[in-house]
Amino acid sequence: MKTHLDRTFSPQVQAVIDEFVPIIKKWDVGHYAISVGGSLGKGTWDDHSDVDFRLFYEREFPWPHTHPEQWVEFNVAMDSWRDKGVNVDGVWVRSIDEITAALDRWLDGDIKPVDIVWCIWGYHILPDIYHQTIIEDPYGVIAGWKERLHLYPPKLKIAVLYKHLDSLRYWRNDYHYRHKVQRGDAVFLAGLSSRLVHDIMQVLYALNEVYYVGDGQNLNFVREFHYRPNHFDERVMDILYPSQCENMFEVQYTALCGLIDEVLQLVEAVREVRSEM
Repeated sequence: MKTHLDRTFSPQVQAVIDEFVPIIKKWDVGHYAISVGGSLGKGTWDDHSDVDFRLFYEREFPWPHTHPEQWVEFNVAMDSWRDKGVNVDGVWVRSIDEITAALDRWLDGDIKPVDIVWCIWGYHILPDIYHQTIIEDPYGVIAGWKERLHLYPPKLKIAVLYKHLDSLRYWRNDYHYRHKVQRGDAVFLAGLSSRLVHDIMQVLYALNEVYYVGDGQNLNFVREFHYRPNHFDERVMDILYPSQCENMFEVQYTALCGLIDEVLQLVEAVREVRSEM
């Protein structure tokens, strides 16, 4: 098996990469870089995962709607692997200049996730680039981006904490939330509970100076954090999937408010410790 940076792939995944990379390289796009993202990039791949290729390009790209003939080989290979039980989720093609400009904004604290249909909480470009696993990068494109992200950016940390702590503090004391609990407004409470758990996740990632990994496998990562509430996994599961009882929404509300309070206290405690160092 070959190793790409710090990632070693299974023989099956390596076979997929070995077949698709030469196909992708036939597109003449100037300076380029090829990587895999998603669970392969994060190292959480399992038998249910697909293979997400990324191509970063310099000049005009032969899009399938304008140059369909250049995509025939790629599409045939996708169908062939699908027949073997491996889903290759296409290739996401992005301009090098586009990514560089977006990273500049995020590193400066301008965190604006992009609304994309397959991302529950929006697409976060900075952590996505950080979690790419390089396949080919002859011009040092991805390597240069990753070098910029080697140290967790202070402006990013401040921006993430400000945004999500503001949300947690607002809803923690909002009377509308309390009234929804009293009314048993199930749809509202399901949505808000998920949002507040997401806010908590974002705060913990920033507090631990770890890049957010996207929508999937969050608990697996938070489990390894130094700064986290006790029994965090179990408490989140109980909040998102409350036991069916007469006062289930009251129980959910109490548990979520308690977790929010503990996270707020944790943030203050960490700030105090670091201010004394």
